[in-house]
Amino acid sequence: MSAGPKDYAAITGAISQGIGGLRAGGAKETINHFNAMAKAALTDGALDMKTKELIALAIGTAKQCDGCIGFHTKALKRLGATDGEVAEALGMVVYLGGGPALMYAGDAWTAWEALKEE
Repeated sequence: MSAGPKDYAAITGAISQGIGGLRAGGAKETINHFNAMAKAALTDGALDMKTKELIALAIGTAKQCDGCIGFHTKALKRLGATDGEVAEALGMVVYLGGGPALMYAGDAWTAWEALKEE
């Protein structure tokens, strides 16, 4: 029995709210340093930001992280990624991760497709 597709907007919203709580609860410096690391990692260099986000989606999918799938598909939409680019990145996850990776690649594709409705 399937529970239906995951609501990645709700997942990322809840995570963002929780991170806000962590920041207010005393982890502000840690959160700020994490954000600075993310900014540095995503800065265009030998790889552009879209390529880095495709890598991030692949890693998040391989690690079975719903939040990562939600945040990185949203970033990829903003950066103009194509269906083909996302599908090929997810194909690499399946190639290297087997069956469990295929299950989460399906989830990541569902998250990507859901953004088309926005």
